[in-house]
Amino acid sequence: MQAFEDLVAQIGAFAWGPPMLILLVGTGFWLTISLRGLQFTKLWHSLYLALIKRKEDGDEPGDITHFQALMTALSATVGTGNIAGVATAIAIGGPGALFWMWITGLVGMATKYGEAVLAVKYRVKDEAGEMSGGPMYYITNGLGQNWKWLGVAFAVFASIAAFGIGNMVQSNSVADAVQSTFNIPAWVTGLVLMAMTAAVILGGIKSIGKVTGVLVPIMIVFYVAGALVIIIMNITEVPAALALIVKQAFAPTAATGGFLGSTIMLSIRMGVARGVFSNESGLGSAPIAAAAAQTKHPVTQALVSMTQTFIDTIVVCTMTGLVLIMTGAWSSGETGASLTTSAFDMGLPGGAYIVTIGLILFAYSTILGWSYYGEKSIEYLFGRKAVLPYRLVFVIFVGLGAIAKLNLVWNLSDTFNGLMAIPNLIGLLLLTKVIVAETNNYFENN
Repeated sequence: MQAFEDLVAQIGAFAWGPPMLILLVGTGFWLTISLRGLQFTKLWHSLYLALIKRKEDGDEPGDITHFQALMTALSATVGTGNIAGVATAIAIGGPGALFWMWITGLVGMATKYGEAVLAVKYRVKDEAGEMSGGPMYYITNGLGQNWKWLGVAFAVFASIAAFGIGNMVQSNSVADAVQSTFNIPAWVTGLVLMAMTAAVILGGIKSIGKVTGVLVPIMIVFYVAGALVIIIMNITEVPAALALIVKQAFAPTAATGGFLGSTIMLSIRMGVARGVFSNESGLGSAPIAAAAAQTKHPVTQALVSMTQTFIDTIVVCTMTGLVLIMTGAWSSGETGASLTTSAFDMGLPGGAYIVTIGLILFAYSTILGWSYYGEKSIEYLFGRKAVLPYRLVFVIFVGLGAIAKLNLVWNLSDTFNGLMAIPNLIGLLLLTKVIVAETNNYFENN
């Protein structure tokens, strides 16, 4: 067993190592150049489509609205990475790590855009009349049957990751937070989560879309509002905090308090790694949700989809980072969710409850979003007949995750989550001309 765990650790180190991170960010830069900085020039228009218009005017093909597709994708990405991931990045890489998270997010918007264009263009209607799409489909249908093995590889990686990082790891985080804060036994939390998950995912994507369309905005506003209260209470510290972030992105961070010090490379690596882990740009998960959107042109949903990375990284992660830095908690020597909890408690009486409740909502929504990603991956591999058994097994694993020790599960799921990027990035790079052509076609005719 130890040999197996060592092997998993080695594969995981590769999956999230410097070469992969360079490829992920490099693809974002490549698409940014190819699309002429579209994520900057069309940002306000994309936010209008996503948050104000919300859906197409006509009766377009698809299962859920633009807004519901975005919220489903956000439900899976706005999670523990926004609370624990940001804290880990800053605790190890210093305040400068937040700057590199911003860079990762900004170029990642182009990646997310490209993924969604391909997801909608190459989506298909399944036996139940629902849309199916994502990397496994745009690799197979866009590159041809000779590349189907690569689509299969993505589906295998995604289906395994869904049971780990999208299921057991999340329910375990909720059970731990509820037990430590409210002293409720883990098995009770597990049963409640199973019931809540079953009530939503057994109804399919339309049920998931309706729930996430309500839950996700509430949980993001709740968490961001808590952070904003702390920031406003210390508003005079904001310029100094921003200056520290930019300065330490390019200069080594000296040891201070419980912080052991950092280097430029460590700051970059932690910022990029946690940024990618948080917004999932390039991993190929979000386009599975984008493919279900009601839209007549791939670019319309792609503009909506790229706001996911903006909201996740530029908004939510920034709120966490500023609270950590402005309260001074970042140099305490703590890390992960406990560091964010301490920072919120220092900045606001009862602030720990904001983090705990936020963690619970973030983790539960992640379970809902990833249940759909796993479902579509399983359907691609085994057909529509496998969907209902998958949903039932997924619900059972939610309960198991709440009471299990997950060291190996975490490492396995983290590894397969990273491996998803390999086939997806190959597809994105080889289909860049298609992304550009669809983009030009849309803006020339609208």
